[in-house]
Amino acid sequence: MKRLMIVRHGESEWNAGRLLQGQADIDLSARGRDQARALRPIIEGLAPDRTVCSDLRRVHDTAHLLGIAKPECRAELREIDVGDWTGRSIDEIRTRDPDAYRGWRAGTHTPPGGEIWSDFVARTTRCVRTALAESERLLVVCHGGVIRALLESLIGLPPRRIIPVGPASLTILAECPAEAGSMRLELFNYSPIGPVLDAPD
Repeated sequence: MKRLMIVRHGESEWNAGRLLQGQADIDLSARGRDQARALRPIIEGLAPDRTVCSDLRRVHDTAHLLGIAKPECRAELREIDVGDWTGRSIDEIRTRDPDAYRGWRAGTHTPPGGEIWSDFVARTTRCVRTALAESERLLVVCHGGVIRALLESLIGLPPRRIIPVGPASLTILAECPAEAGSMRLELFNYSPIGPVLDAPD
């Protein structure tokens, strides 16, 4: 049975300050490194046969801390581009324009200069489907937005129904036994050090 194992990067320095990152190339925080190390035994036990990841530092550093010596870095797995919102406080955006923020989380609003949700879903899903076709146990190390995009495209779960994914958390999709190519959710937002229910985007 094919399995798709998806990990969000550990907490970054901007996550710690609750700033939107988008495609800004921000380092992991010390806490984020610890989160990734804590998840490593779980990933080793799952024994992925291939790993692809975003080419941004916070992601490929997470992959290395998970024990993946040579992940395949893909620009297509970068986070959604948030345009003019890059580096802005999430709380500030929510306060000043709550409808825009809710719409962005739901995939219906694009920040000025940002990436359209449907385009983002298409680029990330295309990359993962290509890699999954050549793997039985694919590990994807990526961003919270990428995970929401994959849950929408692969199992039909809309982003407005998904909480922000916790840092260094694991989500698993498995192929339905009776329906090749169709996926189902096996695990969501798992962290060995406990769930993060108020994770920043």
